[in-house]
Amino acid sequence: MKRVIAIADRAALVSLKLLAALNVLFFLSFLIVLLVAGRAHAEACAGTDLLAALQKSDPAAFKKVETEAAAVLNGKGLLWKLEKPGEKPSYLFGTMHMTDARVTTLPPMAQKAYDGADTVIIETTEVLDKRKMMAAVAAEPGLMMFTDNTTLSSLLSPQDAAVLNKGLDARGIPPSTVAKMKPWILSTMLALPACEVARQTAGAPVLDVKLAQEAKASGKTIEGLETVADQLRAMASLPLAFHMKGLVETVKLGDKVNDVNETMIALYQRGDIGMIVPLFKVAIPEQAEDYAEFDQTMILSRNKVMADHAAPILARGNVFMAVGAMHLPGPDGLVEDFRKAGYIVTAVN
Repeated sequence: MKRVIAIADRAALVSLKLLAALNVLFFLSFLIVLLVAGRAHAEACAGTDLLAALQKSDPAAFKKVETEAAAVLNGKGLLWKLEKPGEKPSYLFGTMHMTDARVTTLPPMAQKAYDGADTVIIETTEVLDKRKMMAAVAAEPGLMMFTDNTTLSSLLSPQDAAVLNKGLDARGIPPSTVAKMKPWILSTMLALPACEVARQTAGAPVLDVKLAQEAKASGKTIEGLETVADQLRAMASLPLAFHMKGLVETVKLGDKVNDVNETMIALYQRGDIGMIVPLFKVAIPEQAEDYAEFDQTMILSRNKVMADHAAPILARGNVFMAVGAMHLPGPDGLVEDFRKAGYIVTAVN
């Protein structure tokens, strides 16, 4: 793996997992606006596609990623048509919870499906009402903040605490202001590039919110599958040690967050969602167990909930369902879940 690590610092590859987490947890990517408003400065994103660099630097490692990705069931594609006798066809679309124009501009066939839909489903509609969203969070403060004597520094070694404080200072965040914040919330603040934070702070909506806002404006019905609290409880259920490790890795990432961001967008644009996990496994095989736990909690378990909650809405027909793209592939992904539910599901190129 020496040649893989030569392309990008180990932290950058590890942190692909962290940015992936933001793109399966809709609420956290949206919360960034409320947490860092006023601190972000507009600037261009400048990043390198790590996978493209890997292809040039280590063709054998790239081939291994490519081969494993090809074996991922339903790993290629963002738009899927759902058909069942007696219902008007509906569509399932994988999103990325970001504001980058390459993400928020729908592919032509997805735009056509969206325009013609009567109902639009997103992960949670609470993000359309900031007051309602924050009221839901305030009802369970322990999901965002330590409510006892615990602080972030108390959970870290002196060396890691120093790394955290230095990283926060570099980002203009006084360590004392986030000392009681749960690590997954702080990781959210640090895992997005400055340009993305600036766009969100300026009011640019992430793709899912943009779809919901435009649907509301055009008179479409809007439905949600989860609550904000559901999403935060899922993240909170993972071991605290997992989150603390991820927080330190994110801080160490520094400006390389731009490379992570660019890599995720490049994979998303190509619809190569099935390539994300193989990239983790090839680059950091020793963390496969950690990722498996994350995958089970944050993706697979939520897939079942999403599929169940979507069923009566899809039964109306002519629905455009937009959820994080990582929920789509694999034997336990939403594409297969809907096939098991009796739908004919086909990829739309």
